[in-house]
Amino acid sequence: MQIFDPTIFPILAADGLTNGAVYALLALALVLVFAVTRVIFIPQGEFVVFGTLTLAALQLGRVPGTLWLLLALLALAAVMEAWSQTRRGQPGRGGVTLLGAALVGGAAYLLTGWLAPLRPPLWAQALLTLALVAPLGPLLYRTVYQPLRDATVLVLLIASVALHLALTGLGLVFFGPEGSRTPPFAPGNLTVGQVTLSNQSLLVILISAGLMLGLYFFFERTMPGKALRATAVNRLGARLVGISPSSAGMLTFTLAALIGAVGGMLIGPSVAVNYDSGFLIGLKGFIGAIIGGLVSYPLAAAGALLVGLIESFASFSLSAWKEVIVFTLILPVLLWRSLTTRHIPEDEE
Repeated sequence: MQIFDPTIFPILAADGLTNGAVYALLALALVLVFAVTRVIFIPQGEFVVFGTLTLAALQLGRVPGTLWLLLALLALAAVMEAWSQTRRGQPGRGGVTLLGAALVGGAAYLLTGWLAPLRPPLWAQALLTLALVAPLGPLLYRTVYQPLRDATVLVLLIASVALHLALTGLGLVFFGPEGSRTPPFAPGNLTVGQVTLSNQSLLVILISAGLMLGLYFFFERTMPGKALRATAVNRLGARLVGISPSSAGMLTFTLAALIGAVGGMLIGPSVAVNYDSGFLIGLKGFIGAIIGGLVSYPLAAAGALLVGLIESFASFSLSAWKEVIVFTLILPVLLWRSLTTRHIPEDEE
């Protein structure tokens, strides 16, 4: 077959590994969120979209719509938290919460409004993008999922679908229907023998591998990471030893939003991202998470890399059937998982 041609195979493999590395990050985020909070987080792909489109807006010298979403969620979360503290007989802490949210929101508004028209260097725009997108994770958890913490997995799934639709609509309002690309962080190419690879592709693979290694050390060597692992293994036991489920959820969603934003900035130079691209991108990461059974991080990462490779080779030889081939991969995996997994009622977890 032509795909095994020595001059074509390495290029397709490199492209597949590049996309697969981003899918692997999303798969790890999905596994983490589900393990800790029981949420099948369908809007994970929206963080990717918001990361790409926020950076693209900053490139044009415009204040991204992400800022207004951040301010709205911050205000809503602050009011909810202040009301909860007041009901617990702590009105003073409620006032401090509202004041702190106002100061943080004002600082974000002033900083973004000052920096965006100046068009700072790409690294500064990337940091500002992370500062705008990463807080969306814990704010969404506080406003949407924390009030539903005792709900069933099905209810949480329905909430995720609703949130995905809402974020997709807001993406259309904030960024418009046109697709956007971002400039590469590492322009130029690297030639190895007869194969020419872009420096951006190599950077994507290196950053993705670095993030995976960082997550490993975070879970193995830090107390917050060990607390998340304990919550994932036994939520009731973690609560009995003093680990706050709300704090664990906040940290989990922060990591998920941060991973999504980084993935969006990494994939932006190679793929034109639209306001509604998040579902397909997130679904490919979800396939990797399903291969890992929504519990195994190594299997999820390996499954996502496999998805990236299959997508790359299918786009070359069967481009019209690329998405069908990729998404059909989930069917035998689901069948295998349903036959080999011991089902436990939710109230016995």
